[in-house]
Amino acid sequence: MWVADAGFASAANRAYLTRGGGHYIHAEKLRHTNAEAAAALARPGRYHDVADNLRVKEVRVAPGGGTAEGARTERFVVCHNPDAAARDAAVRQRLIEHLEGLIAGSDAWPKRRRDEFVDSLKGKPGLRRLVRRTTTGLLRIDRAAAAREAHHDGKWLLRTSDLTLTAEDLAAAYKQLLAVERGWRDAKTSLGLRPVYHHREHRIRAHVQLCWLALILIRVAETRTGHTWRNLRQELDRMHLVTFATADGRVAQRSALTDNQQTILAALELPEPPNTSTSHPASPPPTDEPARISGVV
Repeated sequence: MWVADAGFASAANRAYLTRGGGHYIHAEKLRHTNAEAAAALARPGRYHDVADNLRVKEVRVAPGGGTAEGARTERFVVCHNPDAAARDAAVRQRLIEHLEGLIAGSDAWPKRRRDEFVDSLKGKPGLRRLVRRTTTGLLRIDRAAAAREAHHDGKWLLRTSDLTLTAEDLAAAYKQLLAVERGWRDAKTSLGLRPVYHHREHRIRAHVQLCWLALILIRVAETRTGHTWRNLRQELDRMHLVTFATADGRVAQRSALTDNQQTILAALELPEPPNTSTSHPASPPPTDEPARISGVV
C-alpha cells in the first residue's frame, strides 16, 4: 500500500503504483482539481464519526465525474475535522478584514495603482482568492469566493484503489504519512540529523542510525504518555542533581519529583532516579568550592 500526498496525484503515478498488484492512498487537491475529485467533494452524503475530531464520508465516482456505478468507479473518502474547520473559518475572516483595510478608499485610486495592487497579491494566494475586480475595475471582496472556500474548511480528500479497507482505516493510513513527515522534521531539527559533517561512510551511517534510534525512543515516549516530546522534555528538564562538596567527599542530591514527572516515569515504566549519592575523593577538595547544579535529563 503506497501512501502519497496531493503533489503525487496524477493518473500516470496511480497507474505506476498499481503495477504488480499494489494499491495506493493519496490526497487530492481541493482547488483546481480533476473532474472526479471535484465530483466527490460536491456529492452529498452523511459523515460518519470515527474520532472526536474526525468525520469521514465515502463516495464512489465514475471516470470523468459521472454518477454511474460500476467496476471502474473511483473510490474517494472525504475527511472532515470540525476543529480545523473552525480554525480555517477564523483565518479567512481575519484575511477578509485585513483585505478590507488594504482596499479601503481604493475607488479613488488611479487604474494603474489598482493594477499594481492586484499584481502584488500574486505571491499571496490566500488574499488573492478573496479579491475581485468589478466591470469598472474597482476592487471588492469576493464574497462568492469566500463561500467556496468555506466549503473546503477542515476537509481533505483521499483517493484509493483498495476496496477492502474501511473509510476509517484509509483516513488512519493517510495520517501515518503525516507522522512520517513529522519524523523527518524531528530527525533533522530536534535530533540534529542534518547537517552532517562526517566524511567517511561508516560514520555517516552511524550518525543516521543513532538519530533513528533516538526517534524511536521519542515516539515510544509520546505514545505511552500521550504528550509531545517537547512537553515531556520541558517537564523532565526541571529535574536537577545538586552536588555539594564537603571535607568528607561529594554529596549529590536529586530535586524532588513533581507530580507530572512521577506520572511520566510511571507511564514509561521507569524507576525514579536515585535520590542521593556520595563519593569519596582521594584528596579532600578545596573548602571554598561552591555547590554546583547539573541537569539530569
